Amino acid sequence: MHIDNIPSTPGKFKMEKSPYNRLRMHFSLAKLTFWSFVFFGLIFVFFYRSPASSSSVSSDLSRRSLRTSSYGGPAWEKRIKASAKVRSRNGISVLVTGAAGFVGTHVSVALKRRGDGVLGLDNFNDYYDPSLKRARQALLERTGVYVVEGDINDATLLKKLFDIVPFTHVMHLAAQAGVRYAMENPGSYVHSNIAGLVNVLEICKSVNPQPAIVWASSSSVYGLNTKVPFSEKDRTDQPASLYAATKKAGEEIAHTYNHIYGLSLTGLRFFTVYGPWGRPDMAYFFFTRDILKGKSIPIFEAANHGTVARDFTYIDDIVKGCLAALDTAEKSTGSGGKKKGAAQLRVFNLGNTSPVPVSDLVSILERLLKVKAKRLVMKLPRNGDVPFTHANISSAHKELGYKPTTDLQTGLKKFVRWYLNYYGNGKKSAQ
Repeated sequence: MHIDNIPSTPGKFKMEKSPYNRLRMHFSLAKLTFWSFVFFGLIFVFFYRSPASSSSVSSDLSRRSLRTSSYGGPAWEKRIKASAKVRSRNGISVLVTGAAGFVGTHVSVALKRRGDGVLGLDNFNDYYDPSLKRARQALLERTGVYVVEGDINDATLLKKLFDIVPFTHVMHLAAQAGVRYAMENPGSYVHSNIAGLVNVLEICKSVNPQPAIVWASSSSVYGLNTKVPFSEKDRTDQPASLYAATKKAGEEIAHTYNHIYGLSLTGLRFFTVYGPWGRPDMAYFFFTRDILKGKSIPIFEAANHGTVARDFTYIDDIVKGCLAALDTAEKSTGSGGKKKGAAQLRVFNLGNTSPVPVSDLVSILERLLKVKAKRLVMKLPRNGDVPFTHANISSAHKELGYKPTTDLQTGLKKFVRWYLNYYGNGKKSAQ
């Protein structure tokens, strides 16, 4: 409403309506508005940009940045210490990277249940459905394992974790998995499997005491090798995929850090791991899904109609091998980043020793699901897949006492039971 339309206050002199008075009132309002802005501006500068506040931020930048990011603070550190607390007489404290992954979840639960201290680390990437990883995280939380959300390439975070807990062991399972995806996103494999491994080893060689490290290599390092069964003594210089090449590079990097810094390192070459809470990108997993949906599933055949077979290894057998590797790992010999003596360096195959044709895998699933699969026979594409895998586990049996006990029929039966429970009726359950 215009100022001239406001009635005068009773009992007071009424201002005459003139062009001069109207101009003077507009000018006064303009001055009032201007000085109001100046006043509030000074208040903002005084309270939010004071020298004391600036110096406080700069003097405590590192701790402040931790508190304002996804990690840091007293409550966070308390959860880490509680999760990593050893509860058995001869227990170990283990940092498990990739803890919300398939193998990582099972290993973490097994360690925790026997009384070891366990802290998980995972970045929950979206290579496959992150909700499955979150469900695994919930399972770990119920078991008493806290999973820190972070990346293995974050050196500040890793150093912080070792400052809070002097881990005796690291179970390094974090990696970019999958053979075929490397053709779509090669950078992710270099970032995780090479740069990430180097970052983990850099932190481990610098802390005191240095932890013993067990890490996941892969049967894919055997590449185009045709000698079977695959032995740790066989050549591994002909990778068939970028994924295999990064795992082979990891083994050479491990050798370097063992030689220079005295880190105790054990590499485990997993052979086609399957079971409950598995990875959706694995054949047995998406075969189950597509058979139930009535979709065709690809059955690959090698050259000249050859059989494609895999040494399928049940998750519980893999877990036993992982725990045995941790239990037999010797202490690292370095201190402050300097080697003091020769350190343990090992590599083992963890497989089932009984390759099964993929067509037989499908037949077992058909019987368990009571649904006939729509098979689509195709030639094995040139995408990094190899025709067969077959593990020689004599070394693991001798040094670790490793002996797989679950055949494919039994293992798939357990997987299908879990799958139907988790995905049944279109609803997901973390039970």
